[in-house]
Amino acid sequence: MEIVKIMNFKKIKGDASDREFYRSNNSILIYSKKNKYKNLLVYDCINKILNSHKIHAPRLIKSDYNKNCIQITDLGKKSVKNILKKNNRYKIYKKIVDILTNFKKIKNTKTINFNGKYYRMKKYNYKDLYKEADLFNKWYTPYYDKKLAKPLKKKKIRKIINDLIKKIKLPNNTFVHRDFHVSNMMYKNKKIYLIDSQDAVVGNPAYDLASLIDDVRYKSSNLLKKKIYAYFLQKNKKIDRKSFQNDFLILSVLRNLKILGIFTRLAKRDKKNNYLKLIPYTWKLIKFRTSSNDIFDELVSCLNNKN
Repeated sequence: MEIVKIMNFKKIKGDASDREFYRSNNSILIYSKKNKYKNLLVYDCINKILNSHKIHAPRLIKSDYNKNCIQITDLGKKSVKNILKKNNRYKIYKKIVDILTNFKKIKNTKTINFNGKYYRMKKYNYKDLYKEADLFNKWYTPYYDKKLAKPLKKKKIRKIINDLIKKIKLPNNTFVHRDFHVSNMMYKNKKIYLIDSQDAVVGNPAYDLASLIDDVRYKSSNLLKKKIYAYFLQKNKKIDRKSFQNDFLILSVLRNLKILGIFTRLAKRDKKNNYLKLIPYTWKLIKFRTSSNDIFDELVSCLNNKN
């Protein structure tokens, strides 16, 4: 790309998306040709919304939409995941939950994009949730569990997913990042910055906490998970605790079924095999949330009984 050569950008490690990232002395260039509306334009809009509510996110330096790239502030090389240690984890997670609590203060979910047009955040719906969870059937089972990939089994799992979605109680009325975990947070000047926010929607208030606590990329103890959950409730005293716990459990399980499908797709379609090593822990999280919770009895029975 001409702009990369002119401005002396150097390519840096990417992520699970089809974006490319380049670094100069003081900025990051994001290049995306395939899904540039979401990866460039929407990404900047979400960052604008976050920054306007005093939630730290990258800021736009320059846009060149016709050339499939934008230039944003460089937040450095330290993710929050990189700085987590045994003696500081809970303290840092409390700061993250404080950010999460501030999401509910975001009422204005529209802005003007860098092309001068209005952008309004999409509202999450149950069809989206079903489509995402069904990636487990479409990608994971055909490659890694032939018995679950049988037509009747797939049909049964799809019905169970639909039934679980119908049991969700809280409304979709909160800013939801959707990839809210410590690998998607940068740490600079003692502040936490959110990145990778292009998939943000208006959705369920339990979704991001499930992403944070049941993070497949960072193993945490059950005790730490409980402490983070309890701190969230402490900060959100008005929430209906029973409904919230119900939704937290369902969304955690559905999200991690989706992740099994996504990691398989990344390996088989995109040749990104490094995500496969995360599959065993993803299963561990699913089993942790489904055990001793009768709402998942049918799912557990279906996954275990493969005849």
